[in-house]
Amino acid sequence: VQLQASGGGLVQAGGSLRLSCELPDSTLAEHTIAWYKQPPGKRREHVAVIAGTGRTNYADAVKGRFTVSREHAKRMVYLQMNSLKPEDTAVYYCNVDTGVGPGLPWGQGTLVTVSS
Repeated sequence: VQLQASGGGLVQAGGSLRLSCELPDSTLAEHTIAWYKQPPGKRREHVAVIAGTGRTNYADAVKGRFTVSREHAKRMVYLQMNSLKPEDTAVYYCNVDTGVGPGLPWGQGTLVTVSS
């Protein structure tokens, strides 16, 4: 099983995008899900996480700009990205967060490009 992120695109600085992550298996419905980003030439890093309870946590760089949410009935997790900056440019991925790292093989990410 892999989680596929979607919704990326090209946006100007200050703009917004909403990324989506579908949970293909009902057994994942209550798992903690994290969003990660991998900027060009850099390592993949944690961006935001949402527990099955709805509790959230964010990397300092995105606090106040990004919001992670989930719809249990649709088995969907979202990342609303506002006030985008060029440094947000990256391939974004979603994955199960085990607390010590990703829990599934990496799926297809979605490219977000923010132009200045």
